[in-house]
Amino acid sequence: MEYNDIATPSRTKQLLEQYGFKFKKSLGQNFLIDTNVIRNIIDAAGIDKTSGVIEIGPGMGSLTEQLAKHAKHVLAFEIDQRLIPILGETLSPYDNVTVINEDILKANVSEAINAHLSECDQVFVVANLPYYITTPILMGLLEQHLNINSYVVMMQKEVGERLTALPSTKAYGSLSIAVQYYTDVKRVMVVPKGVFMPPPNVDSLVVKLTTLDKPRVQVEDEQLFFKLTRGAFVQRRKTILNNYMSLIQESKVHKERIMEWLEASGVAPTRRGESLDLNDYANLANNMKKYPELVI
Repeated sequence: MEYNDIATPSRTKQLLEQYGFKFKKSLGQNFLIDTNVIRNIIDAAGIDKTSGVIEIGPGMGSLTEQLAKHAKHVLAFEIDQRLIPILGETLSPYDNVTVINEDILKANVSEAINAHLSECDQVFVVANLPYYITTPILMGLLEQHLNINSYVVMMQKEVGERLTALPSTKAYGSLSIAVQYYTDVKRVMVVPKGVFMPPPNVDSLVVKLTTLDKPRVQVEDEQLFFKLTRGAFVQRRKTILNNYMSLIQESKVHKERIMEWLEASGVAPTRRGESLDLNDYANLANNMKKYPELVI
């Protein structure tokens, strides 16, 4: 094993001791210590020397250094100031890595892509996402319609299963719909908790999201579409009618019109949100403009 491989227990421990680094639970820090897992992630991403890669939460650089060996340029966002000097050392052999000490949720990612990855033929996100903010990170990037070809991301297994879930399954929900609206979703592999330091409480799942040329269904108002999908799952056991009665203003006054709107959209009021697919929600969103009295 060459010295540069950070993703080993011995090298990671050595760096932790050298810098006196203590893990912050609040930042969801779990560092990868298995080079085989990293190799599989990079293979799934399909990056080459023409590719630009965005990484989120590089930690000590275990994935970053392997990305740097395969990509044209790597742009890594790290929120923890304490890791910046460590990354300065571990990534010093690579002149094709830019580390930005910023919260990805607050960063101007479009501007950063233009500044650092404009000469790359395609841009990919490849990251071991912090569990506690996986959904805001993914949705934040997708909703910006950035010029990103695909995402190969590791997350808590349960969340990964929600991304790939189909209608009428337990894992299916508004997150499944949102991600499948923008991308083709594919499971890559399950990653056991033992390949991290410290080990998390649960196993992880690597998922590949390939950005579609245009959203899977046509909606006139994306914001309304997402409000309706989220509103349908506020209480999973309730019917679509009851959930929307809680969502729509003055719903008791407009109950008959709500029923009409549902029926006109091909959705029986007695159905539950989990039984509706993307086309059903697109119909609901596109038909709602015919009922101006129904306000969310």
